[in-house]
Amino acid sequence: MINDATTIFKRPESLSETVTHYCPGCTHGIIHRMVAESLDELNLRERAVGVAPVGCSVFIYNYFNCDFMEAPHGRAPALATGFKRTRPDMICFTYQGDGDLASIGMGEIVHAANRGEKITVIFVNNAIYGMTGGQMAPTTMPGQKTTTSPFGRDTNLAGYPIRMAELLATLRTPSFIARCSTQTPMHIVAAKKIIKKAFRLQKEEKCFSLVEVLSTCPTNWGITPCDATQWIIDNMEPYYKLGVLKDPEKGEG
Repeated sequence: MINDATTIFKRPESLSETVTHYCPGCTHGIIHRMVAESLDELNLRERAVGVAPVGCSVFIYNYFNCDFMEAPHGRAPALATGFKRTRPDMICFTYQGDGDLASIGMGEIVHAANRGEKITVIFVNNAIYGMTGGQMAPTTMPGQKTTTSPFGRDTNLAGYPIRMAELLATLRTPSFIARCSTQTPMHIVAAKKIIKKAFRLQKEEKCFSLVEVLSTCPTNWGITPCDATQWIIDNMEPYYKLGVLKDPEKGEG
C-alpha cells in the first residue's frame, strides 16, 4: 500500500495504466508524462480535451485519463479551434508530430496561430516520419539518411529543415512559442516548466501557445537509444535552438 505522506514519485492521475506501443528509447512517453503532470498540477484534468493526430501518437487517447478527439491527418488545430470556440470553458490541446503538423498540417497550424486561437499545441519534432516507415520529413536534418533520402537530405532538392517555432514566432498575433528537449534529466525539467506554462496561459485565457519538443526516434534513425540522445545534441540542437522565442507576458507579443 502506498503511503502518500512518503511517496515522492508516482503515476500522474491524468495518465492511464495502459502500456504504450512506443518503440524502446522513444521519448513520447516522457512528453506524455510532462503533459499529464501539468494537467494535474494546474487542476485541469476534468476540463481537458486532447486532439489526437495521425502519426506515432495516434493512439494517445488510450494513455490519458481525459477526453480526446481524433483528427484527420494534419487537421488537429482546425478541430481544436472548433471545439474551443464552442466550449471556451474547456482546456483544449493538440499533440502532433512533425509530419502531421509541419507537412500536411502546415496551413492549419499557421492560421490557428495567426488567429490567436486559445489552444495549447504540443509539437513533437523527431526529424523523421516515424509511424509510416522513416521517410524524410520537413524537419529532417541536412544529410540525414531516411528511407526516402537514402543518400541523405539534399538541401538543393528538398530545401532546409523548417523551423516551425521560429516561423510561428514571426506572426504579429500574441502567442507563447518555445522549444525544449528531452535528451537529459536537466532538459526534461526545463521542458516540464515550459509545457506547464503553456497550459497555464490557456487556463488564464491569454493566448495561443505552441511548445516544440525535440524527441528521439532510435528505430528509424537506426541507432541505439543512448546514441539517439547524443544525436539530438550533436545534430538537432545546433539548428533547432532551445528556449522561449515569444512570450506575451514579457511584452514579446
